[in-house]
Amino acid sequence: MRCGGFRTTYVADDQIFETVYPKIGIAVLGLALAVLPGLLTSYWLDVVNRIGIAIVGAVGLNILTGFAGQISIGHAAFLAVGGYATANLAGREGWPFWLVLPVAGLVTALVGMVFGVPSLRLKGLYLAMATLAAHFIVEFTVQHWDGLTGGVAGMSVPPPRLGALSLDTDARLFYVIFAVVVGGVAFATNLFRTRVGRAFVAIRDRDVSAEVLGVNIFRHKLLAFGVSSFYAGLAGGLLAYQAKIITPENFPIGVAIDYLAMIIIGGLGSVLGSVFGAVFMTLLPEVLRLGFTALSGLSPKLIGAFASIREGVFGLLIILFLIFEPDGLAARWRTVKDYFRVWPFAY
Repeated sequence: MRCGGFRTTYVADDQIFETVYPKIGIAVLGLALAVLPGLLTSYWLDVVNRIGIAIVGAVGLNILTGFAGQISIGHAAFLAVGGYATANLAGREGWPFWLVLPVAGLVTALVGMVFGVPSLRLKGLYLAMATLAAHFIVEFTVQHWDGLTGGVAGMSVPPPRLGALSLDTDARLFYVIFAVVVGGVAFATNLFRTRVGRAFVAIRDRDVSAEVLGVNIFRHKLLAFGVSSFYAGLAGGLLAYQAKIITPENFPIGVAIDYLAMIIIGGLGSVLGSVFGAVFMTLLPEVLRLGFTALSGLSPKLIGAFASIREGVFGLLIILFLIFEPDGLAARWRTVKDYFRVWPFAY
């Protein structure tokens, strides 16, 4: 039985798929995604679409916070920039969605790099406060710049089109969202096999040592903000298409906290952890809502207390994960995978 690591070259060490089994699993997952829209109700299809959007945003935040070590509480602001850029380009300019999404991502990346400038001097909680200030600046802008954002009334977003085909249903939009998910996850996975990705990790682990080794700290920190914000812009654009109308209420500070919870519960510094965290944090409210609805016959007051209990459950889960599984769901997945890899041996 093959048990252990037998890598003899750097190429083998950099392989994403060590065996054929992950490739089979991805093929099965791709087939499942292809047929999934025909199997789900409209309610659960909406939930799955929101999961896909959350995965894109969570991967972007994990690149910045988990891999590059730059704490950000401004992720909701970057989602808003991507959403309003999409609304303007698609609604007012009439651009096709396949051009709108990358341009919205680039616009958001530029905004993110501007707000990333303080990262040269600030670290930890100070940087977190700077990104929090970015959130309130963007929030004030979208509420009061009526000519660009529609103010508190918001903006409508036309459905994306692919030639003569209008992607105006959740089932059709599903394929657009998960095409972006697959591309975003694949890019992020490969990013950390490159010099740039390894420079991000070096800055996170010990920025002084990274600078001594020749890593341009300022450039790579700005690049981390740019890449992260690009992902947030894509997620914001997808959210705009999915919601069909966006207002400042779509991007409260609570959204940024939810994304931080996703990468903490899923696993900091793990692309797969971003996926797990996004799935977990998006499904949890739906499961709680269904549970409260089922119990509403016993006590109608439970429905009224749902919002408060939901926030309490979120906070409790984060505390429990920090105590018992600080590396997140991705670490638990690796533990299970390693167990079956060497089974029935103990080591």
